[in-house]
Amino acid sequence: MRANQTIAVGDTVDTVVDGAVRAATTRNHTGTHLLHAALREVLGKHVKQAGSLNDATRLRFDFSHFTGVAEEELREVEEIVNRQVMGNTKVETLVDVPIDVAVNELGAMALFGEKYGEKVRVVKIGDFSTELCGGIHTGATGEIGVIKVVGEGSVSSGVRRVEAVSGTGALHEFRRDFDVARVVGAMVGSTVAEGVTPAEALRARIVAQEEEMKKLRRELDAVRMKAASSSLSDAGASAVEVKGVKVLAQRVDGVEKAQMRELVDSLRIKLGSGVVVLGAAVDGKVSLIVGVTKDLTGRVQAGKIVGLLAAQVGGKGGGRPDLAEAGGSDVGSLDAALKGAAEVVGGLLG
Repeated sequence: MRANQTIAVGDTVDTVVDGAVRAATTRNHTGTHLLHAALREVLGKHVKQAGSLNDATRLRFDFSHFTGVAEEELREVEEIVNRQVMGNTKVETLVDVPIDVAVNELGAMALFGEKYGEKVRVVKIGDFSTELCGGIHTGATGEIGVIKVVGEGSVSSGVRRVEAVSGTGALHEFRRDFDVARVVGAMVGSTVAEGVTPAEALRARIVAQEEEMKKLRRELDAVRMKAASSSLSDAGASAVEVKGVKVLAQRVDGVEKAQMRELVDSLRIKLGSGVVVLGAAVDGKVSLIVGVTKDLTGRVQAGKIVGLLAAQVGGKGGGRPDLAEAGGSDVGSLDAALKGAAEVVGGLLG
């Protein structure tokens, strides 16, 4: 049949089921039943299905639970379901079972909020899982091959989600993990201690490198701070006086905002009374910070100063009367803005 061809009453249509897709879907669907039972065994009987999706590529199972599932718990769930798979238990489908018999005698799981008729369909997997279900399943658990849990997370308050793959999907997952493990093994090489997996060795190496990076960042920040402080050591001589107020405006490239705040505090102390304006270009962006000593905030506020300066570098900002910050995008205008800082302060002084 062509894609846009219409169907009329009385037409004869041949339908074809994709066998591979159907088989993969049945594996994932039966795997969902096993997963549900295993989650109840590991996490508790409060676990109830809150939604699911089964297709040829994966299975997704949402369930009621109050907290995240720990890695050890997921591993235990995975081991339980795969023991059931390897046991090759027969999957029985019972049709037209009275609802009271299914629930009370067979112990079938019924979903809260679902409406059932007087007769129901029950899918039973040995003594491990019994649920009301209308879907298609494998003839035995061994047909699933293997189940690999690939993710767990939150869906909403009190609802968690587990995702898994089975059959050839699990095979692809194992191949990918094997390729990653091989690369990790090559990276860590002979440094792996006895009893330590390549993943654990890589994790330890990454942690060590992160600590080393933190140490280097601290050392670099200290060097930058020392260089910036050295260049501003003679603050009094660098400041200009406008209408009786000392104004110090300097460019301090390479200094982070937190360090700029420290510099402003230090320079305000050195000035005793005055206005400090610092500007820096970092990653193509402008950072400005203005500090005003407490005795002058009644005459001029840092927020107003930084707002006028920020407009000159394509940005905006604000803050307290004694300390304010701004950002901008026009690095090329930073020097001119800093050069005109004294004039801006003078204009605000009146």
